[in-house]
Amino acid sequence: MFKDISIDELLSLKNIGQLTVIDVRSPSEFKDATIPGSINIPLFDDKERAEVGTLYKQVSKEAAKERGLEIASSKLPIFVKAFNNVKGDKAVFCWRGGMRSKTTATVLDLMGINVFRLDGGYRNYRNLIVDTLGALEVNPEAVVLNGYTGSGKTTILHRLQELDYPVIDLEGLANHRGSIFGQIGLKPHNQKTFDALFIESIQRLQDSPYVLFEGESKRIGKVMLPDFLMEKKNQGTQLFIEIPIEERVNNILEDYQPWDHEQECIDSFARIKKRIHTPIANEIESDLNTGEYFHAVRLLLEYYYDPLYDHSADQFTEGEKTIIKAETVDEAVVLLKDYLAKRYNEKVI
Repeated sequence: MFKDISIDELLSLKNIGQLTVIDVRSPSEFKDATIPGSINIPLFDDKERAEVGTLYKQVSKEAAKERGLEIASSKLPIFVKAFNNVKGDKAVFCWRGGMRSKTTATVLDLMGINVFRLDGGYRNYRNLIVDTLGALEVNPEAVVLNGYTGSGKTTILHRLQELDYPVIDLEGLANHRGSIFGQIGLKPHNQKTFDALFIESIQRLQDSPYVLFEGESKRIGKVMLPDFLMEKKNQGTQLFIEIPIEERVNNILEDYQPWDHEQECIDSFARIKKRIHTPIANEIESDLNTGEYFHAVRLLLEYYYDPLYDHSADQFTEGEKTIIKAETVDEAVVLLKDYLAKRYNEKVI
């Protein structure tokens, strides 16, 4: 007989690598939000789930169960084989810890495959995330990277993260670069996915003396940053990365690769065109249409993004401010490592 497991037990085992978590909900549910690190082996696909759900609402619970059993029975060999291919201990969950996860766990138990079932399903996990966010405090000092668009702040954070510096990549968690053009080439995360990834990230760093993250606005793409993080940001040490505009343009082109996303760039620009002086806006639009991306980006920086940044930078009233001037991102990384070593008495990694 399978055993139910609490969300705390599941996360504890998952975080030390002793448990594979398997979401048996439909692919669209899994895509919308899941427990980070889970894999999807759905009992029903989206169409089948809709059919069973309709029967439950419009006919009866018994009719839904009967149809669900018919659907599941027809693909049991493939379903069980998928679980057999997952090595080690496993735990399954559905939305509420109901029919889908119970059916899965029962069938697997009959086939000699030991699994846990998450008590309360994904709903319990989501409630835990909401409760945690409501009570969370960030222990480390905040070291906030600021700078004009294209200054390489995200790249700098990635380089430091690779060296095991305590970093939270907020744009990475949102899967969005934080501007009108920020979704190009990406599939932005929703709030539920962001919240789950954020909690995992910050909890790993709570014993660090400081945490590095970018000076984002309240919204990144589809998600809103928690108020306590915004307060922490405003009270933290503010580092301002200054890099020549030509280098910033090159950084943007390397990151966005507009030649592979021509229409997306044009569509995104249309959303801000009216905010830019008409002759300049027309010139940018022409450059985008003819593939003159370097010139288009430079004009966008000079006439749109830099003035916006200047205005927002004037709002800083709290926290220590330090300017880091560099010719390239590589140099900025070196200077930032030196700064952190001196401030926190660390060895340069």
